[in-house]
Amino acid sequence: MLPLTPADLIPYDPFDGMQFGPRTCFLSGQPVGPADTIPVFADWLQARYGLADRPIQLLDQRTVAFRDLRLPASPAAQQRIDALEKRVENAAAQGPAALRALGDDALFLWLGKMFYGIFITELLNEFEPLIKPQYPLAENAALVRRFQAFFQLLQGLRVPTEYADFVPGSVFVLEADPAEDVTPFEYDDDLNTLVFSIKLDKAVLVACLVDIGLVGQAMGKVYADAQRPLHPVQIAEFKARVYYAAHLLHVVPDIYPRAPRPGDTQLVFDSLIDDVTGAIFNPWENSAYTQTLAEMWQRWHITLADVVAKPAEPLSLLYDEAGAPRELKYWPSK
Repeated sequence: MLPLTPADLIPYDPFDGMQFGPRTCFLSGQPVGPADTIPVFADWLQARYGLADRPIQLLDQRTVAFRDLRLPASPAAQQRIDALEKRVENAAAQGPAALRALGDDALFLWLGKMFYGIFITELLNEFEPLIKPQYPLAENAALVRRFQAFFQLLQGLRVPTEYADFVPGSVFVLEADPAEDVTPFEYDDDLNTLVFSIKLDKAVLVACLVDIGLVGQAMGKVYADAQRPLHPVQIAEFKARVYYAAHLLHVVPDIYPRAPRPGDTQLVFDSLIDDVTGAIFNPWENSAYTQTLAEMWQRWHITLADVVAKPAEPLSLLYDEAGAPRELKYWPSK
């Protein structure tokens, strides 16, 4: 691989002129041909889980197959992304511990590439929607700003990148107990809060992608308590907590690239929260959280009425009534 020049270490900004078309590499802006593409969901994922022909429904109600979700990428970008995919593929074959060992930065980039591919597909569809979404992404100014910050951090897919004194996002790796775990693959996301989750056999990865680790800090105790095999219904509760915490996050961090100098070998980012006097998170409201939790628990037929049976203490399956981590092999309990 050729040595990097200072020009290589300047982040690409596709928002200048909205350069999100198929003729330019999504990471560098270099012109590319029709064949210069990568899959949003890697070929190894599609092969391992039989995803190629599986449909995904988009916000405008059209459907697209996994295999047809692709991103324009230069040969150099493809080479770096392929190397990352091989690392994740090898780790995924070994299980949750090996995925954790990759480190949060690598997992952030791997998950971020898939989130970006879905988000940008939705964004481009809004220009010619099949059915206009109720809440168009492009009309949400705060979301666009958050997505711009996220895209800067995603430059780590293109060049070696260091995040100075912060982590780009909060990444959680959970382990599903195989006793009642019957789903080998699934993914879900919340485009408005930049949260993405994917299940690979026993491993479940959940990430908030532009919070500079704030959700991870808030979830620190719960995540520490979740370092054990969990029943899928407990994983759903963990995800509900992450998704709701991301919804409460009040700040959008400012991301600043350092000016490159001759001889530099990596792009370095600093992060700043502009208003350090304000609240990081909006106040927690049980009524909103329980709605999120009930949605996550639908497949187990746990209703909102079940969740709010004690309004001041929403139902938890991660913790028992004494507040200790709960062991749960089966649900409903046998």
